[in-house]
Amino acid sequence: MNPFEIIGGVILLIASIIIIAVVMLQESKQANGMNAVTGSTDTYIGRNGNRTKDAFYAKLTKILAIAFFVLAIVLNLVVRFVK
Repeated sequence: MNPFEIIGGVILLIASIIIIAVVMLQESKQANGMNAVTGSTDTYIGRNGNRTKDAFYAKLTKILAIAFFVLAIVLNLVVRFVK
């Protein structure tokens, strides 16, 4: 194993853990709990507060996923052609 494989593998591992953490921080799109019973999403926080946080997490997830796949492809090419 060359150093590129080791460093790339560690970076992929860290990126995958961060992606898992960000996905777990996102709110569920299902109606759960008291909101499902009462339908009380007409508050300011219900309408606007979660939208910005969820939008940020969704955008961060997309960026991290693209970076993960690009890194995986680059690492595969480096391992294949640099020997």
